[in-house]
Amino acid sequence: MEKQIKILALTNNQILISEVDEVASADIGEPDCKLINPFVVTDGKTLTPFLTSVTRETTFMMGSDKILTLAEPTPTLLEKYLDLTKE
Repeated sequence: MEKQIKILALTNNQILISEVDEVASADIGEPDCKLINPFVVTDGKTLTPFLTSVTRETTFMMGSDKILTLAEPTPTLLEKYLDLTKE
């Protein structure tokens, strides 16, 4: 299965780039989006790992109600993200 890398505009005005998996949520209000290796996008070009000041986790669950929109990243941003997340 191919990775779905998306730009996420959040309700708190943060912009993230992340691999996104939709998860069927059991209960209303439960997180239903799995973010794998999310990075905060600043100034449209700088990528900073998400929440690294408080955790070493690289996978996060987020409710879709916190996401305003999903979009395809620019080729340059996608290349930078893939370079940072290669194993």
